Amino acid sequence: MRTPRRRTTLIAATTVALLATGTLTAVAAHAAPGCAVSYTVGGQWQSGFTGNITITNLGDPLSGWSLRWSYSAGQTVSDAWNATVAQSGSTVTATNVGYNGSVPTGGSVSFGFNGTWNNSSNPAPTSFTVNGVTCTGSTAPTGAPTTPPSATPPPMTPPATTPPPSVPQTGLVGWATQNGGTTGGGSAGATTVSTASALTSALNATGAAVIRVSGTINCSGMLRVRSNKTVLGNAGATIVGCGFTVNGDRNVIIRNLTFRNWSDDAVNVESSATNIWIDHNTFSNGYDGTVDIKRGSDFVTVSWNRVYSHDKTMLLGHSDDNGGQDIGHLRVTYHHNWYDGSKQRNPRVRFGNPVHVYNNYYYNNAGYGVASTMSAGVLVEGNYFENVKDTYHLGEADSGPGSLVARNNHFVNSPAGQTGGSVAGIPYPYTLDNASSVKSIVTAGAGAGRISV
Repeated sequence: MRTPRRRTTLIAATTVALLATGTLTAVAAHAAPGCAVSYTVGGQWQSGFTGNITITNLGDPLSGWSLRWSYSAGQTVSDAWNATVAQSGSTVTATNVGYNGSVPTGGSVSFGFNGTWNNSSNPAPTSFTVNGVTCTGSTAPTGAPTTPPSATPPPMTPPATTPPPSVPQTGLVGWATQNGGTTGGGSAGATTVSTASALTSALNATGAAVIRVSGTINCSGMLRVRSNKTVLGNAGATIVGCGFTVNGDRNVIIRNLTFRNWSDDAVNVESSATNIWIDHNTFSNGYDGTVDIKRGSDFVTVSWNRVYSHDKTMLLGHSDDNGGQDIGHLRVTYHHNWYDGSKQRNPRVRFGNPVHVYNNYYYNNAGYGVASTMSAGVLVEGNYFENVKDTYHLGEADSGPGSLVARNNHFVNSPAGQTGGSVAGIPYPYTLDNASSVKSIVTAGAGAGRISV
């Protein structure tokens, strides 16, 4: 399912935080009548930093807003979210996007951004205006800096303690273990297919089945996968030109396949499909999503997959207007996936809560890593981000913000992203690998051909 490209945007709130000589320091702002602003630096690294802003409206209700401030040390703003930003010289102007222009009296609105600094000083702005009304406040730091700047932002918080796993780390973990579990075709006898017609018939047949794919199969469109199926790739098994759709069915496993050049989605899960495990596959050069999950589907694990040479990766929830079907569903675990230069939607989440994104390796993602939108709740935990300019944020394009909690992530030439709100608890056992080891673990194990099935 296509969604619009992300618009550039920014954040605002009721306290001001400074980054003075490399140390994050918070100070209070006593705003003039009409508005109050909070400016925080969430993380900084060599030449870059992440800013968060919250505007609180203390005057009449707003139907639209424009926030303006100036930098004194040559900082620039780029890659913002939840606002549209422009900069002329030292002056930055952020304006609302379609969904967050209305701010009642006493209400607030937030946005965030990435920026650049001179690696020497990064002072906070001294004043802000909202629609021409000045919001003034002190910007003196509350204490002297105590540590030099780090080349990369620190982890957000210590990892949570999780119970011991009930299965090995490379076995089934996550949401697909719930709701009775996911067994696919179970112990049914295996059928090997090597042509498009044989594959189509086997996938669409009734009853439990284990289907082995051999060689390269050229096909078109979307092939329906019925309930109680395990689809396994023999060594080198490749699907070219088509994808799989699980439409309202349940208990499906798809493992160890290479998908290439699909014309719609590589794997589409929709219409209240449940208990799906998509594991150790490789995806590249397709048209739309690699794994899109939507329309009330639930209890899905997406694990140990590699995506490269591809734009729109993993969409969870297809439309802002589908909350009636999606709320209370779309519970998905994404773990140990290798987002290898995949541009965006790694994943992009609507409505699902909790969605668990842990121990994935993000590398050279030019768009963004994770987006939480439309009241979703996403836990981003123990991931390794390398050369990712926008690691995670709230809201995306015309979709309003969700909640996102980040903890124990590892950053290399990447900022800590935007967080906010709370996320429901994770109900299943799992083992959290040390985030600094995730790159080596995932690159050694993710993708087709890394397991014996």
